[in-house]
Amino acid sequence: MGNDISENRLEVGEMPHGSSHLRRRAEELPATETTAEQLPRTGKEALRLLHELQVHQLELEMQNVELRRIRDEVETALEKYADLFDFAPVGYFTLDSGGIIRSVNFTGAAYLGGERSRLIGRRFGLYVAEESRRHFTGFLGEIFAGKEKKSGVVSLKREENAPFFIQMEAVVFGAGEECRVAVLDITERKLAQEALRQKEERLTLALDAAQMATWDWHVPSGAVVWNEKHYQMMGYEPGEVKPTYEAWINRVHHDDRDAVQAVIRRHMALRQAYTTDFRTLWSDGTIRWLEARGNFEYDADGRPFHCYGVIVDTTEQKLVEQELHRAHNELEVRVDERTEELRKAIRQLTHEVEERKEAEDSLREAYAEITRLKDRLQAENIYLRHEDAQQHNFGDIIGHSSAISHVFLLVKQVAPMNATVLLLGETGVGKGVIARAIHSRSARKERPLITVNCASLPANLVESELFGRERGAFTGAGERQIGRFELADGGTIFLDEIGEMPLELQSKLLRVIQDGEFERLGGPRTIKVDVRIIAASNRVMEEEIRNGRFRNDLFYRLNVFPILLPPLRQRPEDIPLLVTHFVAKFNKKMGKKISSIPKDTLKLLQQYHWPGNVRELESVIERAVITSRGNVLEVVDRLDTYRKSSVPAEHDIKALAELEQHHILQVLQQTGWRIEGKGGAALILGLNPSTLRARIRKYGILRH
Repeated sequence: MGNDISENRLEVGEMPHGSSHLRRRAEELPATETTAEQLPRTGKEALRLLHELQVHQLELEMQNVELRRIRDEVETALEKYADLFDFAPVGYFTLDSGGIIRSVNFTGAAYLGGERSRLIGRRFGLYVAEESRRHFTGFLGEIFAGKEKKSGVVSLKREENAPFFIQMEAVVFGAGEECRVAVLDITERKLAQEALRQKEERLTLALDAAQMATWDWHVPSGAVVWNEKHYQMMGYEPGEVKPTYEAWINRVHHDDRDAVQAVIRRHMALRQAYTTDFRTLWSDGTIRWLEARGNFEYDADGRPFHCYGVIVDTTEQKLVEQELHRAHNELEVRVDERTEELRKAIRQLTHEVEERKEAEDSLREAYAEITRLKDRLQAENIYLRHEDAQQHNFGDIIGHSSAISHVFLLVKQVAPMNATVLLLGETGVGKGVIARAIHSRSARKERPLITVNCASLPANLVESELFGRERGAFTGAGERQIGRFELADGGTIFLDEIGEMPLELQSKLLRVIQDGEFERLGGPRTIKVDVRIIAASNRVMEEEIRNGRFRNDLFYRLNVFPILLPPLRQRPEDIPLLVTHFVAKFNKKMGKKISSIPKDTLKLLQQYHWPGNVRELESVIERAVITSRGNVLEVVDRLDTYRKSSVPAEHDIKALAELEQHHILQVLQQTGWRIEGKGGAALILGLNPSTLRARIRKYGILRH
């Protein structure tokens, strides 16, 4: 029987791992070959106990299998939870009541700027900024005292001293000895809130400084917000009334109320901002002028839901306008009265003149008076001469001679165009003045006119002055410099004394004229500009080309529209106008009161050769104004010691003839060799067609 029992024993090591299989084996145990009748009573009892033990052993093994399965599931869940905990985007901490860190995930460790293993056992408060430490201590005390979920915001210390704000959500767990804290980085939100608060404060200060009243009206609810200045402008004490549309409109003067409401309704319908003037009538009878500017916002259905704006007190301005209007009316009355008095005086004088004409003695006296006035007029009153000179001005160019009038005509023709202009003439004839006149009458007049004197710039600095330079382009170039061509972009550049430009730079200037592009000195980037070029020279450019000092291709590019400025000796009839202009100019500058210019002085000035042209004349008049002791101009210069000549020198005649020949040829090419009629060369040159044909034959100009 012992062998039977041992055969029916189930070893744990031989048991399958499935619990259903174990239960099935246990149910099969009563079906053993040993029967109860074959055993003694004590044996039966032992067999029953053995069977119960075997069943109990199987149930324990089944429970062990279930526990192992549950343990595996728990371990898997713990691994997943640990990953979620460690790599969560929110920092998680476990703190005890003393603020000691018991556990922390990777995100929380990153917030504190340390390794997780080194943070365990350290106080969380050590990482809190000084200004937030007291708040954190109180927050931790409230958590463990109330054992409820709490929220708070503190700032942490960072090595880079940049602000770092966190929001904490904490709750006590277990026996109340520890709490779990969730931490979220809210630095960006905190900084944005602070920036918005500072912006609102600046806006409030700006409105208060500007003495402006503001309102904000939520149309559907009728809620209105005023600032303190609004109460003052409407005649209310702050807080006296509740801000409403009715409280506002009731302060508007009854004569202006309908007009104001009509403006608001009309602009609300048109969805436009509005501006309206109106008067306010305060409870004490005070009347103030205000100007309101407002605008509306609309919802998706097109209904206005928000109105906002400002109000400015214009009372002082209105009072000034009324006072000016009153003064204007009084002045008109006084002018009318004075005009009537003058009319009466004129009628009386006319009557007296008619009576004097009837008498011979009166006629002789009048004749003597006229003679005296004529002598005074011969002294030439400065004011009248200045007025006459203004009639013959062309901007800052003064004169009415045929020579300068031809220059005026050419300037009027070329100024509106975008063509390159070449100004030729002696030193001091006013090439710079002509350049300014062309620019001021062009479409580029709103942009700058940049002047470059090529003769005054050192040869080694001309390129950097014209085209600019990069930092370190050469020794001493410490900073980047913008060139004159960049400054003149969209405008005009005046290249004075172009004949003095170094030959090595002329090719670069030619490229700018042709392509409108260049590079700064020491810079790789190509810069494009839109510049009109006006060049000037006192040299004979053909001779410069023949001598190899000027490129002929550059000359052809510059010589698109040449203008020859006549020397002062070729327009002596303009000298009186120039003298009058300069006397008035230096009178104002020096506080003098010279009012007369003797005829002999003008005659002397007109006979002089003027090698320095207008510039020399200006210097002579300035010296004369300084030395004159009375109100009569006294010229102290010994002009008779200079060479006098009314006939130009031989080289002047030759240069003028060459320029005239070149100019006639260019105009003929522009008009397609058409001489007469509208658009013909004779009309452009201001010549008679027969005269133009004679000059064509004289210069041997042939059509190719």
